[in-house]
Amino acid sequence: MPFNVWVLTLAQAFAMSAAPMMMLLGGIVGVELAPSPSLATLPITSMVIGVAISVIPVTQLMKRFGRKRVFISGSLLAAVAGLIAAYGIDERNFTLFCLSGAMLGIAGAIVQQYRFAAMEAVAPALGAKAASRVLLGGLVAAFLGPELALLGSELVATPYVGAFLFLSLICILAAVTLMFYRESVAIDPLHEQRVSACPRPLQLILSHTQIWVAIAGAIIGFAMMSFVMTATPLHMHHIEHHSLADTKWVIQSHIIAMYLPSLFTGFLVARWGVARMMLLGLMAYLVTIVIALMGSELLNYWLALVLLGLGWNLLFVGGTVLLPRCYGPGEGFKIQAVNDTLVFGAQAFASLSAGWVIHQLGWELLLIICLPFIAFQLLLMTWWKFSQSNNLEEQVSD
Repeated sequence: MPFNVWVLTLAQAFAMSAAPMMMLLGGIVGVELAPSPSLATLPITSMVIGVAISVIPVTQLMKRFGRKRVFISGSLLAAVAGLIAAYGIDERNFTLFCLSGAMLGIAGAIVQQYRFAAMEAVAPALGAKAASRVLLGGLVAAFLGPELALLGSELVATPYVGAFLFLSLICILAAVTLMFYRESVAIDPLHEQRVSACPRPLQLILSHTQIWVAIAGAIIGFAMMSFVMTATPLHMHHIEHHSLADTKWVIQSHIIAMYLPSLFTGFLVARWGVARMMLLGLMAYLVTIVIALMGSELLNYWLALVLLGLGWNLLFVGGTVLLPRCYGPGEGFKIQAVNDTLVFGAQAFASLSAGWVIHQLGWELLLIICLPFIAFQLLLMTWWKFSQSNNLEEQVSD
C-alpha cells in the first residue's frame, strides 16, 4: 500500500474515535440534559445531520483546495467540538452539547472522504483493498473512543467532561498525522486520455440499477446500524439497568466488529464479488434482529451488536467498492457527494427516530421496523442481477 494509505489509516484511528465516544455517551448525557427523554438522542442525531449537510460542501472544498487542507481542518474542528461539548456538560447546556455534535458531524463528513482518497492512491484493481485498509483504522478507534470515554467520565468533578477533553486531544493527534499526507492524482493508466472526457448528466448516471444497489446498500447498512446502535445504550443502561461498563463493552465490541472484517473484505470482493458479500451483510442483519428479540441478557445484546457491526462492514464496503464502477472520469466528486448525502441523511433520520421509537413503541417494535428495509435491498439486488442476465442474453443473441 502507498504511503498515503498508511497515513489515512492512522489518521482514521484517531479521528474516528470521536464517533464511538459520542455514540456511547451522547444518549446517556442527553437523558440528563435534555428537556424531554424523547430528545435524548438529539446530540447523536445532530452529529449525523452534520455529516449529511456537509458532504456536498466538503467535496467542493476538496475539489478547490485539495484534500490535505480540508482533512487537517476537519480534525481541528473536531478538537474544538470536544471543548464545546465539555463546556456544555459542565454548564448543563443541552444546546451547546448538541452544537458540539453537529460540529463533530461536519468533521465526520471529512473523515468519510478518507476511503475515497485511499482508493485514488492505488490502481483501480486495488481499490477494495485500499478502502478496507483505511477502515481498519476504525478498529483502533473502536478501542480508543470507548476507553477514553470511560476513563474520562470520572476524571473531573463533573461526570463525562473529561471524556470530551480526551476527544479534543485525540483529534489534534489526527491533525498532526494528516500533515504527512501527500496530495495525489488518481492512479489510472488511461487517466490522461480520459480526463478530458465530458462528464455525463447526473440523471443519466442515476438511471442505472447498479448505482442504486451501491447507494441503497450503504444507506440501509448505515441507517439500520445507527437506528439499533443509538437505541442500544438507552435500552441497556436506562431501561434494563445494565452497568455503564457492560454497555461500553457491547458498543465497543460492535465497533470492533464494524472494522475488524476489513482485514478480509478486500479478499472477499476479489473472490466472491460484491453482490455475494452484500448478501452476507443482509443475512447478518437478519440474524441480529432474531437474537435481539430473543431476550435482554448481556449476551443477547453482545451477539446482536457484533453481528450488526459485521453486517455494516459487508454492506458499506460492498457499496463503496461498487460505486466507482458506476461513474467515469470527472464524475467522482459529484457522485460521491450524492451518495454520502443520501447515506448520512438516512442515518440522521434513523438516529433521531431511534430515541422516539424506543420510548414510544419499545425495543421489540424498533427491531421489527428494520425487516422491510432488509427485504427492499434483497429485492433491489435481485432486480439488478435479473437485469444483468437479460443484458447478457441480449448481447449473446445479437
